[in-house]
Amino acid sequence: MRPVALTIAGSDSGGGAGIQADLKTFAALGVYGTSAITAITAQNTRGVDAIEPVSPGLIYAQVKSVATDFAITAFKTGMLGGQEAVAITAEAVRDFNLQRLVVDPVMVSKSGHRLLAIDAENAMKALMIPLAYIVTPNLPEAEVLLGRAVPDVVAMRAAASALHELGAQHVLVKGGHLEGNAATDVFFDGKDFTLLESERIETKSTHGTGCTLSAAITAHLALGYSALESCQRAKGYLTQALKHAKPIGLGHGPVEHFWAVNSEFENRR
Repeated sequence: MRPVALTIAGSDSGGGAGIQADLKTFAALGVYGTSAITAITAQNTRGVDAIEPVSPGLIYAQVKSVATDFAITAFKTGMLGGQEAVAITAEAVRDFNLQRLVVDPVMVSKSGHRLLAIDAENAMKALMIPLAYIVTPNLPEAEVLLGRAVPDVVAMRAAASALHELGAQHVLVKGGHLEGNAATDVFFDGKDFTLLESERIETKSTHGTGCTLSAAITAHLALGYSALESCQRAKGYLTQALKHAKPIGLGHGPVEHFWAVNSEFENRR
């Protein structure tokens, strides 16, 4: 039976992040994708122009419809938007006993537009992180969640430990904002730290990288891999998606979610 994953996140009209990136990633990795939309955004590669939140009741109804029909083997959250959306999402997770949750604590878009209300930050810490099988903050998100600077790998280890103490079973602190030729992330399972390293890809096509990585982790969990294996494989997938990305739009374009399929197609020509 084909594994099923669920994404609870916002819609990106430009197709590079959010629900659209998640579903593309699920499909590229052989997982059937379902969704619950938390907000509709008007955005493109240059920025976010408008956001319209979905009502908490409709968010819950979407999750209920999916959870009571499909056998969801892993799921993720992305942009939740406000305090009410965070609270209703946590309620739905508990009510439908959803397992293997990847929490991507989306707070600010690449263009600088706030995607999580300030009054929702504490709700994210109190309600979502304790439910997380894996939480995947980048450095700015880790700094907001913990209220301190995370400037280097040593601080990333400490941040991972602190986020684990907040209730997350596993933590992946992403180091993409660090300087250097390598892209280094820190994985922590409550006992051991593992550094995940890859080459840094120089490209403007970086829109939706966080969504894509967390979706790839979710897909690999759905396929039966462990938390660490899922993070390692997802990082490899994203590195190739960045490497194969072609310029799209006038700003920061999307990664190439279907790089493996496209490469195979090109080889057949």
